Amino acid sequence: MTLAMTKTREHPAGPTAQDARPQHKGLGRSSSPDAEAVSDDLRRGAGSFLEQRRRVAGLSLLSSASLGVVALYQYGLLRKVPEPHLPGLDADRVDASGEAYSFLRTPDASVGLISYGVTLALAGMGKRDRAKTQPWLPLLLAAKVGLDTVGALTLTAEQGTKHRRFCSWCTLSALATLAMVPQVLPEARAAARTLRGQR
Repeated sequence: MTLAMTKTREHPAGPTAQDARPQHKGLGRSSSPDAEAVSDDLRRGAGSFLEQRRRVAGLSLLSSASLGVVALYQYGLLRKVPEPHLPGLDADRVDASGEAYSFLRTPDASVGLISYGVTLALAGMGKRDRAKTQPWLPLLLAAKVGLDTVGALTLTAEQGTKHRRFCSWCTLSALATLAMVPQVLPEARAAARTLRGQR
């Protein structure tokens, strides 16, 4: 399926992959028609759940940025977590606690960054018609977002019940995670219909 046969955004991002194709072989990775189609679909395409995938990507990046601030503190690169002076917030205490370092004996923000990186990659995998041609991808993304949501809610509950305080950056990350849920469901339902039709 070429870009000429598909719907394009009103304001696409950058040139088509074909127009950006290098003129010389050079070193490094090679391209393919499938790779160029993914490039064009994600940056320039419209419809086919592409807007929802972009939202998931943006929300994953927001969660990662939030956890990046926490990671700076957990690794000692920041002396204090910057957050509003509001009742119920105390990121310094929450993110310094032992349970924040208990999984793999490493700061939990770094584990979260890896996790959201996987979510981001799943949102980007495949062409616009992946619900029909690779239905396992939308289903895998929906399952991953479900796991992210359970993890975010669990950590938020842990902060509320153990510390009676919350980390504002962690809360922002959790809210961004919750916002991903309605974005992944429509494509997951379409993928499930594809699988039912293949039986």
